[in-house]
Amino acid sequence: MFDFNKVWPRVEKHAEEEFLQIKSGKFTYMVDGGHVYASRTKQRIPKSHFKKTLEFVLINSTMPLQKKLRGPSYIFAILMDRRIRQDDW
Repeated sequence: MFDFNKVWPRVEKHAEEEFLQIKSGKFTYMVDGGHVYASRTKQRIPKSHFKKTLEFVLINSTMPLQKKLRGPSYIFAILMDRRIRQDDW
């Protein structure tokens, strides 16, 4: 299991930087009140969904997340980015 208390500050640190979805959609995000707001959607993605995603972190697509979490393609793009995962996974 990965330490979410180490991962979440990285998510906050890289807010407003550009990230890339699997199908090459570029987006930025902001963090406010325990939620992530991605620039390409009106969804508010709860911090808790990022924590739940760490249970699936060694996946190569968003399919396992599709019906479980809000904004899976954004969560996947953020958590799988080298700036966030560093050398943890």
